[in-house]
Amino acid sequence: MKSSPVTHSFSWAILFNPAVIIASLGYFVDIYDLVLFSIVRKPSLIALGLAGPELLSKGLMLLNIQMLGMLIGGIFWGILGDKKGRISILFGSIILYSLANIANGFVTSVEMYAVLRFLAGIGLAGELGAGITLVAEILPKETRGYGTMIIATIGIMGAILANFVAKQFDWSSAYFIGGGLGIMLLILRIFVYESGMFAAVKQQSIERGNFLSLFTKWDKFRRYVHCILIGAPTWFIVGILVSLSPEFAEALGVQGKIDAGNAIAYCYAGLTLGDFASGMLSQYLRSRKKAMLTFLLLNCACIITYFQLHGVDSQVFYWFIAVVGFSSGYWAIFVTIAAEQFGTNLRATVATTVPNFARGSLNLISLTFVWLKGIEGVGINAAGLWVGMLCIAIALSALYFMSETFGKDLNYIEVT
Repeated sequence: MKSSPVTHSFSWAILFNPAVIIASLGYFVDIYDLVLFSIVRKPSLIALGLAGPELLSKGLMLLNIQMLGMLIGGIFWGILGDKKGRISILFGSIILYSLANIANGFVTSVEMYAVLRFLAGIGLAGELGAGITLVAEILPKETRGYGTMIIATIGIMGAILANFVAKQFDWSSAYFIGGGLGIMLLILRIFVYESGMFAAVKQQSIERGNFLSLFTKWDKFRRYVHCILIGAPTWFIVGILVSLSPEFAEALGVQGKIDAGNAIAYCYAGLTLGDFASGMLSQYLRSRKKAMLTFLLLNCACIITYFQLHGVDSQVFYWFIAVVGFSSGYWAIFVTIAAEQFGTNLRATVATTVPNFARGSLNLISLTFVWLKGIEGVGINAAGLWVGMLCIAIALSALYFMSETFGKDLNYIEVT
């Protein structure tokens, strides 16, 4: 007879761990800025004199440039985190993206906008990976999933605030507020201490933060690539289905106007609940893989249903976007799996680069989407559905070949 899953009770003391609090707030500000551009894309570009098809083409170009910055920033901050410490990322990244955020409010041209989104992308790349790594190394192995769940759940609420602020203020003021929040958060960072695991490794003559070593041995390369691929569907959802929801809604004949900012708010409200649910599910099942599989299959069903919403009321469309967001709420598990896959001397490098490469996959996803949409007889809806199914298929394949990491002892060194 099979025994029922054994669970460890949630300790509310985790909520008051300084590392969990600061990592959660850092990710909150990170997400605020990350989605703010998608919310203010149209008004900010209109203010710069753009109109018509350029609002979509230039918007995607700026989004891709931001993601390119995150790819580069992920490598930089990840290496720094393993060489100098997890705390160094938490300070450096928020300084850069806060200043870039403020500067975004002063843009006067698309070229200037592109440079600042690139710099903001570099800054945004460090927060989540550093926070997850720090918390995973500090909390007990049986309960660290709760800590990373809290980070993702609270952090993702930053998108809801971004939409609220964008509705109350003009687009430039929304950027100023985001930068101000980041600067205020720096004060709280002084209460966070370095990971004991990292401090112990730092005292030894062990190579740390060698990003290229991830590509020199097949086992490490395989683990690394699989970690990235399981996160791609989330960015298809956020970057394509939700950010371009006004265009999809028009093609589907949705009754009423769809606002991208409202769509993002509904999506991230769902993501917040999804991250909480997937985190709790992984603790209950004592399995990261089973929780990921559950949500990827739900994600697949939601993508298919999204393109069947012909002629529905706008409010129904918004609520379903929240459901789609819920199905994508496995970001905490995704990054936790990455952190748990590698040793202490490479953990920050992996945990910081993996989410940013997953985010950066939006470059390929959007290019594929635009290419398919341009083929005669395909159209926006078919292109979206085909790209979505491809992302899900790749993620499921990668998950199948990954090892279970729940309860894994993280106090070890990766042979480089």
